[in-house]
Amino acid sequence: MSKDKIKEIEGKIADIKSRWPAHSVPPSMWQQLEELEDELEKAKKAQKRG
Repeated sequence: MSKDKIKEIEGKIADIKSRWPAHSVPPSMWQQLEELEDELEKAKKAQKRG
């Protein structure tokens, strides 16, 4: 995966975190965040493998 893809995923994570409520976070937001963090981790590993 490219650096652009990593930047895109990081942007999506930042967007979710900016909308994160102080209390009672909806399960869908948790799921979205976890999926994006997993995708980001995979992208970074793929980039290292090169």
